[in-house]
Amino acid sequence: MLKKGKLKLPDRLGILVPGFEDKEEENGGSEPVFESGEELEIMEPNGVELGHKENEYEFDDLGVNDTVGDKVDAFRTRKRPDKNRSGQVSVMDVIAAEEKRSDLEHEFSQKEINLEKVKRIANKGVPDGGGLRATAWKLLLCYLSPSSDMWENELTENRQKYAKLKEELLLSPSAYTRVRADAMISAELSREGDVAGPLKRQGISHGDHPLSVGQASAWDHYFKHTEIAEQIDRDLQRTHSDMKFFSGESSFSKKNREAMRNILLLFAKLNPAICYVQGMNEVLAPILYVFSTDTDEQNALNAEADSFSCFVRLLSDSVDHFCQQLDNSPVGILSTLSRLAKLLKENDEELWKHLEFTTQVKPQFYAFRWITLLLSQEFNFPSILRIWDSLLSNPFGVQDMLLRICCAMLLCMKSRLLRGDFAANLRLLQHYPDINIEHLLQVAQDLSADTSSCSLSL
Repeated sequence: MLKKGKLKLPDRLGILVPGFEDKEEENGGSEPVFESGEELEIMEPNGVELGHKENEYEFDDLGVNDTVGDKVDAFRTRKRPDKNRSGQVSVMDVIAAEEKRSDLEHEFSQKEINLEKVKRIANKGVPDGGGLRATAWKLLLCYLSPSSDMWENELTENRQKYAKLKEELLLSPSAYTRVRADAMISAELSREGDVAGPLKRQGISHGDHPLSVGQASAWDHYFKHTEIAEQIDRDLQRTHSDMKFFSGESSFSKKNREAMRNILLLFAKLNPAICYVQGMNEVLAPILYVFSTDTDEQNALNAEADSFSCFVRLLSDSVDHFCQQLDNSPVGILSTLSRLAKLLKENDEELWKHLEFTTQVKPQFYAFRWITLLLSQEFNFPSILRIWDSLLSNPFGVQDMLLRICCAMLLCMKSRLLRGDFAANLRLLQHYPDINIEHLLQVAQDLSADTSSCSLSL
């Protein structure tokens, strides 16, 4: 069972469930406990799962006179806001941004980074441009150590590990065999010199034949992930479809989608107990975007490798939320939703009673997606990046700040929620309106502590 708490990354890069491979062997190579390609579903009243259309994220409006059955059918995964208004920027905002930029540039130039100072600055928002956010996030996710002298070696080592994993797990068995054979031939020629002679034929074992049906066959494992790859491809087609970085038929967008596909498929193969769950693409998107737009050319070229490592580290803080079998456990999503309800009750009992008893709008009807996807579908993209600055820099962990923001989202809509009935409130929370993000984050910071929280540090 996955245990709550800090998950140390094992020697094999990217595996979140150490020891699973051993358990699988003990079970005689049985299928993973969790089904591949499992999708995140919004939960309905009475324990019924709320569906969504196969190839689109959308939210169907609820009418005041809709029956309960109509309401149930109408709950959909929300359509991402298409508004990208950042609002007017005051002179004071510009000055504050330049001060933060100067402070971060100075800090990143030091041999020993003051991580606490970076957290304090990032908590107020990392300025756009200059690759500052990319460096800050890598530090906050502990991908880079505070000693800047070690960065080059750390990056080189992790990027080489990622390249090796791709070669071993993403290439077809025949392609991987050819790569290994070419390497062996090159090594042999270098030892013997350029002496002409017959080339040795590389034999293929029965287990490595594409028609082999054995569970130990490399081809058997390769074909098992075809369905997962197809689900990932479908999800990537609708990931931030309003942004040229992710969407379209340009070579640029195709390259970015291919990078995301590699990362998600590799994660699924390394973590068969979790595999791939719809929505992981939304969590990955901000990371790849930030790293790919780094002004450092070498870092931008290696954004895929860096994104993979940071994606794994970020998910290690919330991996249990993606496992349906753990939903009712102390570490599952329902426990986290209960903590959100408790946090709301501690800070505004009137609103808590209205949602919990008067309108019976339970947290699982709206906050399930908020929490599992780290709010990546609730706001426009610039706002998501700003929110993640605060999530990653929170001294008590991502989950602590995430629950605070979710609670603040409710408090900021208090007057509308108190006036609303079941349908109106559910529509409001599943299609959260535009809001001043800085105000929202300040409300979250000012909340009373969630005493039931088991804070996780990366």
